[in-house]
Amino acid sequence: MKILVTVKRVTDYERKVKITPDGSAIITEGMNFVPNPFDEIAVEEALRLQKAHGGEVVVVSIGAKDATTQIRQALAMGADRGILVLSDELDSDAVARVLVKLVAEEKPDLVIMGKQATDDDANQAGQLLAGYLGWPQATFASKTEGLESEAEKAQKPGVVIENGEALVLREVDGGLETIAVTLPAVVTTDLRLNHPRFASLPGIMKAKKKEVKEVPIASLGIDVTPKVKNVKFAEPPTRKAGVKVADVAELVAKLKNEAKVL
Repeated sequence: MKILVTVKRVTDYERKVKITPDGSAIITEGMNFVPNPFDEIAVEEALRLQKAHGGEVVVVSIGAKDATTQIRQALAMGADRGILVLSDELDSDAVARVLVKLVAEEKPDLVIMGKQATDDDANQAGQLLAGYLGWPQATFASKTEGLESEAEKAQKPGVVIENGEALVLREVDGGLETIAVTLPAVVTTDLRLNHPRFASLPGIMKAKKKEVKEVPIASLGIDVTPKVKNVKFAEPPTRKAGVKVADVAELVAKLKNEAKVL
């Protein structure tokens, strides 16, 4: 089984993002970059499926050459090789169309992606990719039941492959549902699917020797003119300080006259 996994380079979600004075961009100087956390979950799931079924795990990233660092981190976790499509920042539609080209070349049995990236939170690329490919999709793959111990949870994949189908437990508004999709398919991962492993020292050393193929985006013959543009960035409004009320009557008055919730 060949599995294609995406890894996006994003700003560290644990650090405060600063915006340029004119609101045109995010200040990247001195900013730490990390693999998208949802994509780390996707890599972990691919590695568990590889252990269960054999095959190859190929990691793909789209971006500047610096994104090689995030690919190497996935390779240190255990992925076999990487592909870096050299490009400026793309919108979700262009990302999906780039992946269509790579899927045509690599011919994977399964594509696993994080359900969204923590920088733009678009949650679109996986669905767009499945639509362009004409493949079935299982979004928000989760695993909240079915395994008894933490040891089992650390080993077994949450996505079950049986008889040419992927069985996926996913969270929906009303609870949980299990769906079956015929392979090849696209799966996007949610937070509770697994806990990504830490790269071992031997894994880090091996990752330095693994192949990372660089592909200029111009060679793919894709029009990457964005359909969606970031017009302006702005920080959320500063939260007002709380106030104490003397009694219930004053609380009700404030909720009615100031908060306008009654």
